[in-house]
Amino acid sequence: MRRRELYDAASGGGGPRLLPWTSPEGKPCYLSTDGRGYLSTLADSIETVQLSMGQELLAYARDATAPGTKTLSASEYRWLACRLAEALADALRVAESRGQRIPDQEEATEDA
Repeated sequence: MRRRELYDAASGGGGPRLLPWTSPEGKPCYLSTDGRGYLSTLADSIETVQLSMGQELLAYARDATAPGTKTLSASEYRWLACRLAEALADALRVAESRGQRIPDQEEATEDA
């Protein structure tokens, strides 16, 4: 499959899309879309923000835990661990959502 076909497949059309946010009860939210509507674009933007925030947080954590740097307090380490867990959950949700939208190799071969 060519790169453009993978992008088109990941943009929608393969069933409901897992959104990068949850309901107030913490349940997953899905969107039935062709990948080109307002909510789909909003979800793409939020995924981008979540991933870039995770990258920034990882850089901060690496700096904070590097040898020779000032030791953080227990509450600062706890804050850092909580934020890293949130960033990991966001990244895993993005990966799951994008993975669900990539067609199986067998399906791609049958469609060709």
